[in-house]
Amino acid sequence: MSESFDALRDLYQDVILDHGRHPRHAGRLAAFDATAKGDNPMCGDRVQLWLKYAPDGRIEKTGFEARGCAISVASADLMAEIVAGTPVEDVRALFSAFREMAKHGDGPDAAVAPGGKLAEKLERLRPLAGVHEFPSRVKCATLPWHALIAAIEGTQETSSE
Repeated sequence: MSESFDALRDLYQDVILDHGRHPRHAGRLAAFDATAKGDNPMCGDRVQLWLKYAPDGRIEKTGFEARGCAISVASADLMAEIVAGTPVEDVRALFSAFREMAKHGDGPDAAVAPGGKLAEKLERLRPLAGVHEFPSRVKCATLPWHALIAAIEGTQETSSE
């Protein structure tokens, strides 16, 4: 491996550890419009999130409580950060692209391709792309997103299974 690849991997690991240990968006929202719980029974990761919508229907704010590995907590925190101000239909496209990235290391669709309207948001999730090398960890990274979609759809509970 090249030195630049090693440096990038170290940077990504630092981002995951930082967000996993010091999440910026953790905590229940005082006022919210939707909530959902997510559970990964294989490893014990759990997340509950709360959404507040803006008057125009965009996601205004997301708060969460998570118990689990650094990947799961970091994913929830990064997700909460990047979905703020995002229309629900774009959140769905972003989740689809993120799920592909988590499974395969890359593979965004046209909406998030370089120059696409969601490319910058997906790029913020790039530190989690390395989970594709560890298939059992993909569920850790995607669990908060499954809970987000459950909250949007009013399902209120979901599982990574």
